Amino acid sequence: MSGPAVFRAGDGRIEDVVRSGDRLARTASGLSEAELRAPSGLPGWTRGHVLAHVAHSADAYVWLLRLAHTGREPGPRADAATLSAAIGRDATLSPGRLAARLRESLDRFTAQARAMPAPAWDRLVPALAGWLHPAWYLLLRCLRELETHHLDLGLGHGTERWPDGYVSWALDDTLTTLRAQRFPLASVEAVDLGRRWPVAAEGPSVAGAGHLVLGWLSGRIPADALTTDRPAHHLPHPPAWPQPPLPGWGRVDGQG
Repeated sequence: MSGPAVFRAGDGRIEDVVRSGDRLARTASGLSEAELRAPSGLPGWTRGHVLAHVAHSADAYVWLLRLAHTGREPGPRADAATLSAAIGRDATLSPGRLAARLRESLDRFTAQARAMPAPAWDRLVPALAGWLHPAWYLLLRCLRELETHHLDLGLGHGTERWPDGYVSWALDDTLTTLRAQRFPLASVEAVDLGRRWPVAAEGPSVAGAGHLVLGWLSGRIPADALTTDRPAHHLPHPPAWPQPPLPGWGRVDGQG
């Protein structure tokens, strides 16, 4: 199972989310109209789309935290098409309104997280794609959204700005999934973190600063940023990222 077996609010992840959210909110609040409408690092999305996506993701996580807290759905859940339309709409907000929208969503998420009783963190909740995970995993999902999409804005928040704790968890999570999928990579080493992950019985090995390795696995950094025992163009292409944790906690329909 990816991630820690048990996760408690006191482990500090809420504060990690707060710090990461504050950094992103400060960046958003400083954007001009032209900067907000400029292309992001994600194909077809402006920076406004990226910020709107993060805000709506936080809202979705609040819904799931409330579900874990009470055991009841806290109202209708937006489907993928509804979310896409809402992101497109909010991407056109003025810089001030979109920055405020983001801040409000992040504040709701952290407030709801702080209100969670300890037993609720271990309750399983369904991701929109149908896979299940404990409520504590929402803190990690939110942190991943914040750090990854801050980079995607293309405003100087590179992989070197990713906190070591986030990088270490995200590599654990990603490489556990790749190992289960038999991804053809023999091993990965994060030299700055002093960590090495065996992945498959055969294939190339890669090494580099952990943030660069994660940047490559997440499709944000080219392979030539890493040290490898084979030419970079011979490395396997990482699959779409992120993926559901494998082995994980199952699916809503009981499959997988």
